[in-house]
Amino acid sequence: MQPANRILNLKPYFFANLTKRILALQEQGRDVIRLDIGSPDLPPADFIIETMTERARKPNTHGYTPYGGTPAYRQAIMQYYGQRFGVEVDWRSQVVGLIGSKEGLFTIGQVVLNPGDVSLVPDPAYITYTSSSEIAGAEVYKMPLLEQNNFLPDLDAIPAEILTRAKLLWLNYPNNPTGAIAPIEFFVKVVAFAQKHNLIIAHDAPYADICYDGYVAPSILQVPGAFDVAVEFNSLSKTYNMAGWRLGMAVGNPDLIHSITSYKEQVDTSHFEPILAGGVAALTGDQTWVQGRNQIYQDRRDAVIEGLHAIGLHAHVPQAALYAWARVPEGVDEFDFCARLLQDTGVSVTPGAVFGQYGKGFIRISFCTPLASLEAGMARIVHWMRENIVVAHG
Repeated sequence: MQPANRILNLKPYFFANLTKRILALQEQGRDVIRLDIGSPDLPPADFIIETMTERARKPNTHGYTPYGGTPAYRQAIMQYYGQRFGVEVDWRSQVVGLIGSKEGLFTIGQVVLNPGDVSLVPDPAYITYTSSSEIAGAEVYKMPLLEQNNFLPDLDAIPAEILTRAKLLWLNYPNNPTGAIAPIEFFVKVVAFAQKHNLIIAHDAPYADICYDGYVAPSILQVPGAFDVAVEFNSLSKTYNMAGWRLGMAVGNPDLIHSITSYKEQVDTSHFEPILAGGVAALTGDQTWVQGRNQIYQDRRDAVIEGLHAIGLHAHVPQAALYAWARVPEGVDEFDFCARLLQDTGVSVTPGAVFGQYGKGFIRISFCTPLASLEAGMARIVHWMRENIVVAHG
């Protein structure tokens, strides 16, 4: 059976194949420490779980729910944006609930892009931005995220002939995989740029509430005029440790929200009401526990950075998100580095080129592992590096 052309050129998802290799090692009795994937290992707050379980015991909460989430869930998103960012949102026209923000990231490409359009995608970046664009038949133009520009795209470097065909501009701050942050002044520039060139902005912001050292991440929707050109995607996965609950949101331009909702009506039948109720509790309930959770991540971040610096690997100290972005030694292939590291030590990290060509020469290390295991993993990396890479390459 011949699949559709849009599927033929899709590359296998890296983390699916990596998981298979890890399972094979574990079946051999190997102790594998995963520092590769950004899946929160901590649970949500008890009151969130209790809300969900109480609703699940009720006899009238097991039927279909409204497309795009219940009114209560969309109102909770409105309340969150008001309290967290000071942004006024109309929950009826500017909000749609998602089955995880990844669903929305894929959908925006399908409802915006036509064959022949150009999609402006950062590089390195979350893989879905490219796959969403390519499945829609668009041409992908990669915007390099370079260290010397603080991993922000140089909008002025995009060729004029590309901009005349460009329709969608992707952004993600705080950033995966680099951990970079974007000041509000950058978002002001981006909104003006989009207005000038008739672009739609898709801003992916799932790490906005995972911040360190007193940093507070902004929303692009705080910029005047942003609702004219932008839609922002967010998720409860990272902020509230609810990755498996698959709760997300798209907030922004009403026409874009309407298009996303229309597409969803053809694809899914919304969510389980008790899970949505848990999302309401997370978004509107006590937020102080999130700060304590962030301190746990910050301690893990510090342990990773300390280990990297101990072996001379360059990495900025991230102020947000869940990752350290570190250079491998000169002349070392990051795929070979990660494969050998996993085989020799049982520690799994992600090669940077998985996220694009400008990730070449980097590795990504996740903070989603308990501190004791993370420290053990970093100790294995330090020992292995000293015995192999550092000695071999002087």
